[in-house]
Amino acid sequence: MTQKPMVEESFDTTLDDALAGHTSATTTGLGHVVTTDSIDTSHGPILYLEDVTVSFDGFRALNKLTLSIETGELRCVIGPNGAGKTTMMDVITGKTKLDSGSVFLGQSIDLTRLNEPQIAMTGVGRKFQKPSVFEQHPVWENLELAMRLPHEDSRGWYASLRARLTSEARERIESTLALLHLEPEAYRQAGELSHGQKQRLEIGMLLMQRPQLLLLDEPAAGMTDDETMQLAELLDRLRGTCSMMVVEHDMEFVAALSGEHGRVTVMAEGSVLAEGTLDAVKRNETVIESYLGR
Repeated sequence: MTQKPMVEESFDTTLDDALAGHTSATTTGLGHVVTTDSIDTSHGPILYLEDVTVSFDGFRALNKLTLSIETGELRCVIGPNGAGKTTMMDVITGKTKLDSGSVFLGQSIDLTRLNEPQIAMTGVGRKFQKPSVFEQHPVWENLELAMRLPHEDSRGWYASLRARLTSEARERIESTLALLHLEPEAYRQAGELSHGQKQRLEIGMLLMQRPQLLLLDEPAAGMTDDETMQLAELLDRLRGTCSMMVVEHDMEFVAALSGEHGRVTVMAEGSVLAEGTLDAVKRNETVIESYLGR
């Protein structure tokens, strides 16, 4: 085995320990970086949280939260403000450290032992409520900048932008533009797009990184009815290509995503209050009293 440089030891050891049992890692200038193919979902769930507790100045934002997401599933998570939905996503992505509990990606990747960049490299992508795109660059270049090229990991964004695209990379960008219904806007400045178009573009930027788990925090916020339905159609087309967790307040949007049989999780006071189809949770007396209202 080739000895790693000492400067990489801390970074590599953390990944190696957290990814114990995985051998399909690629070597970059940063050391051994796990590929998305190495997530072990042989037993079903791609994400599992058990008894996760997070406190802020004595307030329990998460209270022994236990939740799992199946591979390829699109799970909607609903609940009142302060239920802990965003804190849960912060824990999954390494932005917030938990007090106790465990968070696993697949069977053996312990996310609590990784930092935010390392978690992103395992195949977890997150979209925040407010769209974040390179507004001074065309739509095409936004997708190009977001694309993960393993042999260019050590380059800066400007060098990556100036690098010559392969035919395969061009095809990926073109197919993503078609998926987003943004082909007519390909060479338009991203800052000129509508709010809904920016939201779809940012999802496309995440898709360029080939995530296996996509976390979306209130993606329909601020959208018109037409934009909301366009987003629902996009996420429906993505169904099965990656696992998705969608935190949302818009119940019509949730209904469009979950359909008759999709699983919906209701959170309240930092814990899971109920789970089941949207119709089932809407008829749950506890949910009615604490969230939906009579």
